Amino acid sequence: MNGASREALAAARERLDALTDNTSVDAGRLADELAAVTALLDREVSLRRVLTDPAQAGEAKADLARRLLGNQVGGETADLLGGMVRSRWSQSRDLVDALEELANTADLTAAQKAGTLDDVEDELFRFGRIVSSSTELRAALTDRAATTSAKSELLRSLLGGRARATTERLVTRLVTAPRGRSLESGLESLSKLAADRRERMVAVVTSAVPLSDRQKQRLGAALAKVYGRQMHLNLDVDPEVVGGIRVQVGDEVINGAIADRIEDAGRRLAG
Repeated sequence: MNGASREALAAARERLDALTDNTSVDAGRLADELAAVTALLDREVSLRRVLTDPAQAGEAKADLARRLLGNQVGGETADLLGGMVRSRWSQSRDLVDALEELANTADLTAAQKAGTLDDVEDELFRFGRIVSSSTELRAALTDRAATTSAKSELLRSLLGGRARATTERLVTRLVTAPRGRSLESGLESLSKLAADRRERMVAVVTSAVPLSDRQKQRLGAALAKVYGRQMHLNLDVDPEVVGGIRVQVGDEVINGAIADRIEDAGRRLAG
């Protein structure tokens, strides 16, 4: 997003945080309602254009949104949407993208409150690895000819009872309503949102053998020192990384021997 849309999204994030900080607000219900509004505005192009028309008064647009939604959503969702349509958006689609992000963030906030956010982060990462290693599964999940119910049922068979309910909801929404994104980029965005809930960055760590707890702690501490933020490690094992380790933080990549160069990872990243 650029310009006005970036500012509008930042304001919406602040309002969402203020809402979900309130213990009386059901973040999970809020996520479901925001996702429903996202789906509505994604379908109704003319409606989202009206709600983002800079020539229309903000209060008039907020009133229209309230009348359209009626009693279909709670007061928190209606107020949040009202604030968003009062804001200025560079493109009408940016409003839908923002609503989708807020829905996902609300779900992740619910997981954080329940103490399951770490599990959700790891499950999103593992699911991404499974998808990237199975062309058949990826084809089934991205098949445009397949119905939404068929994709949902496939995900239910894969994740039901094996992953947190939040993970299943997030992945199901992504797969059934990709909105022009690849499955891989969508999963990456969800992982980044999950990390942002703890104000952490994500490091993808690939090693020839599993790291010990001590090695993970040393690597996490070294990376946190370099980036000035707590680091979440997504761990993967690849036997082809013979005797070594590969760490990727955003576009930065380092390699080193597991036993001798974990601490050196921080120094090399800093350089």
